[in-house]
Amino acid sequence: MKIRAAVLEEFGAPLVVQEIELAEPKAGEVLVRLVACGVCHTDLYTASGADPSGYVPTVLGHEGAGVVESVGEGVSSVRPGDHVVTLFSPQCRECVHCKSARTNLCLAIREQQNQGYLPDGTTRLFRDGEPVRHFMGTSTFAEHTVMPEIALAKVNPEAPFEHACLFACGLSTGLGAAMNTAKVEAGSTCVVFGAGMVGLGAVAGCRLQGAERIIAVDLSPERLQLARGQGATETVVAGPDTVQQIVESTGGFGADYTFEATGRVHVMRQAVEAARMGWGLCTIAGVAGRGETLDIVPRFLITGRRVCGSSFGGVKGRDQVPDLVERYLAGEIDVEPFVSHRLTLDEVNHGFELMEAQDGIRSVIDFD
Repeated sequence: MKIRAAVLEEFGAPLVVQEIELAEPKAGEVLVRLVACGVCHTDLYTASGADPSGYVPTVLGHEGAGVVESVGEGVSSVRPGDHVVTLFSPQCRECVHCKSARTNLCLAIREQQNQGYLPDGTTRLFRDGEPVRHFMGTSTFAEHTVMPEIALAKVNPEAPFEHACLFACGLSTGLGAAMNTAKVEAGSTCVVFGAGMVGLGAVAGCRLQGAERIIAVDLSPERLQLARGQGATETVVAGPDTVQQIVESTGGFGADYTFEATGRVHVMRQAVEAARMGWGLCTIAGVAGRGETLDIVPRFLITGRRVCGSSFGGVKGRDQVPDLVERYLAGEIDVEPFVSHRLTLDEVNHGFELMEAQDGIRSVIDFD
């Protein structure tokens, strides 16, 4: 079939919205009609050329929600008409990682996915007969996409697509960092560095876990106000004395849990140093630039602080994303404030511009 899609032709250049061909789904694959898709920083990161594992040409996009149109042989968990959220982090439910409660990093199709291919090592995207690679196994900057069954979460059709799509990446990453990775305890003190999509999700996750104090740190007063709406009890305008402020406000010890959601290594260091002596846990969810390293003074670790990373918030997508959507529908998570701009596919590059200007939290492409 012919579809319109936003293709990354050259690193550092605008995406080109054009007509390409999409082949039918093979065994274990699903054809999805996209209805909404968030414009995420990871898409911009790859488009800029900063991602050392990037490739061209490819159809970007991974924060999608849509409707199943057809399925390939052997697909049993979804059927035509189902509402689904795309998962760049799949869940086969069979590999050693999927069977463990300690990680969400499924191994089933990782190698092919990282190279821009579907599980059989080929692509369903073509232009003039030449293959175009998939991005993160999803390629949702397109009217339709073909994806592996194990990379789709079936969700409640009551959820608006423009809200459901945010659970495909940013929102679930933040919520899960607090709920799955850190396992924030009730009554604790938490600090979230960065009040973008992931950071705001972490604030909401800390609230849902029953944290007593939730301190949001950001440069933007507007974003800090949004953090208040998600449950932050205090806000701090970021600066060189941020760590000192936090330590002093916690009796000289630091916070029980800290979260980094900016991707900046100097902020990661602040998050480590703001964690409590004795048992503080720093969870890093931001993606740093190519070649960057994190410097930690060993004394901070020797005196009891711990550091961990969180990919997609430790969320096992097919099982847990539907549950998070249900909590949203029950009124526990306020998603509407996250949608700052509604764009068409032709305006995808404007979505990147808005992100670079830190204008709003999330631009969402509406395909209908």
